[in-house]
Amino acid sequence: MSSLDNTRHAVLQVLEEVLGLGGRAASFNDATPLLGAVPELDSMAVVGVIAGLEEHFGFHLADDDIDGSTFETVGTLTAFVANKLAA
Repeated sequence: MSSLDNTRHAVLQVLEEVLGLGGRAASFNDATPLLGAVPELDSMAVVGVIAGLEEHFGFHLADDDIDGSTFETVGTLTAFVANKLAA
């Protein structure tokens, strides 16, 4: 498994746990839309997901690090996390 695959797997774990998806995250791929498509992911849940990502990956996100496009799809969120880890 590549490091991007590992990152995607961990991002999906955080989404699953924070949003309580009942196993649905296992069927998500990079093209799976998130914000506006996953009912559990509302504006309040985004805060929880951010906190979960910070805790899991050990980085801190500033408010201006994130915009709506970050949560567009699983792929955009995974790429965002991978970029933060590489920085």
